[in-house]
Parts: sequence; C-alpha cells; structure tokens
Amino acid sequence: MATGPQPSTELRAGVRSTTPKVDTSDWPAQAADTIERVVGTVRDKTTGPAITVARSIVYGTFALLVGTAVAVLLAVGAVRILDVYLPDSVVGEQHTWAAHLLVGAAFSGLGMFLWSRRSAPDA
Repeated sequence: MATGPQPSTELRAGVRSTTPKVDTSDWPAQAADTIERVVGTVRDKTTGPAITVARSIVYGTFALLVGTAVAVLLAVGAVRILDVYLPDSVVGEQHTWAAHLLVGAAFSGLGMFLWSRRSAPDA
C-alpha cells in the first residue's frame, strides 16, 4: 500500500497545531447560522435605535399638537366663562374686552414667571 502524506497535527520540529478541528459535514447549516446571527446583530444595533427615535418624534409631535389644542380651548373657555360671569355693574354691558384683558394678564404673568426661571446658556 502506498503511503502518501498523512494529515498530521505536527507542523515543524515537533510543534503541534492549535487550529481546532472543524466539522465540515454540515458546513452549509453552519454558514447559514453564522449569516443569520450577523444579520440579526446588525439589525438589532441599527433598527432598534432608529425605531426608538421615530417613535419619540411621532409621539412628541402628537403631544405638541394635542397640548396646543388643549391650551387654545382652555383660553377660549376662560374668555367665554369670564364674559358670562363678569358683573355688568363693574365693567359695563359690553365686557368681552375685560375677559380678554384678564386672560391676557394671566398669560402675561405666566410668561414673566417662566422667563424669570430660565437659566443662562452654557458658554
């Protein structure tokens, strides 16, 4: 029987190879698993933060629109309530101006308070 080169774990001068033995019987499944794992990792690291940012933008815009609508409706309601319940003997029969004045003064006072609470920008 002819003896050809035999697979050996010895390289040169008695040094053994540290390369692990690879099972090549099912390499297509191993390659598919590796590709699936890499693609899943990349997807989790890219689309996860992108979805979070997109949700924040959508929910923030929705909250801003609803908050603006609520603020406008509250201001209109305050003017209407003041217009109905302000006494005619104090401000006269046409007292819508007084209701607008009181609501405007309340918003101005709130604005001045918030302006006084602001902080200086970091330079």
